[in-house]
Amino acid sequence: MTTRIFHILMVFAMIFWGASWISTKVLTTYVNEYELVFLRMGICFITMFPIIYFYKLSFKIDLKSFYLILVASVILTFYSIVMFLGVEHGTGSFGGALVTTLIPIITFILIAFLHKKTISLKHSFALILGAFGVLNMLNIWNFDLYEIFSKDNIYFLLAAFLWSILTIVTSKATKINAFVFTFYTYIISSSTLFIFFVDANIFEKVLDFDFIFWFNIFVITILSTTFATSIYFIGASKLGAKEASSYIFLVPASALSFGAIFLGEEITFNVIIGTIFTIIAIYILNNLNFFKLFKKN
Repeated sequence: MTTRIFHILMVFAMIFWGASWISTKVLTTYVNEYELVFLRMGICFITMFPIIYFYKLSFKIDLKSFYLILVASVILTFYSIVMFLGVEHGTGSFGGALVTTLIPIITFILIAFLHKKTISLKHSFALILGAFGVLNMLNIWNFDLYEIFSKDNIYFLLAAFLWSILTIVTSKATKINAFVFTFYTYIISSSTLFIFFVDANIFEKVLDFDFIFWFNIFVITILSTTFATSIYFIGASKLGAKEASSYIFLVPASALSFGAIFLGEEITFNVIIGTIFTIIAIYILNNLNFFKLFKKN
């Protein structure tokens, strides 16, 4: 896969991620958080198996990769649950904007801390700018503690932190194909949920659901997870955690747009301004070059 094609796939992956926040909001009226995460992970690993078989990827894993898969499975499960709870109590468009702009900033800070690197003046400015943007999105200027520390905000902040850790963990798995790594992660996550948290009648239950349910399941599984998340994990492995996370700047606009169009969710001025500031911060933190898509390899 050429660099140009890979970057284009990353762009589409982020757009599908934005759509998944809106689809998740719709699905909260059908199933609970455990059932949705189980269905999402279960469908994804089933659809990934033929791809792994077709490309003749090896299922073998070394001990280090196995440990990383276990850790990633736990983190991914918790992330998916708190994401569901945040969207259930709040709005999909706000969650998509807040979480995905926070992820690159948190990832940058964690990597700097883990590698004991000094943060430069330029990057310090970007972090302050990003913090200002996040505070705007949380509408902290109204000094309404109930609104600032509402359930959806807490869940969304926790989701951003968990995904940042997941990005770093995934980037450490260099001795296993990223697609296979993702496949095993989904198997462990879905199996654990089914054994401890999901009733066995879930399969009969979903058969009675309508087209809206199945369409949104398709969005959050085939488009957002099997395709988009796998592309993202491959990006974390090939490009590094920091550069891969920088592509998430496309998700807020996607989530906000889909939320306004399909759910009629209100896009406040604070969210728009906050999103713009955090995107600029991400740009500075990762030294992005938006014209690299048009450059020859």
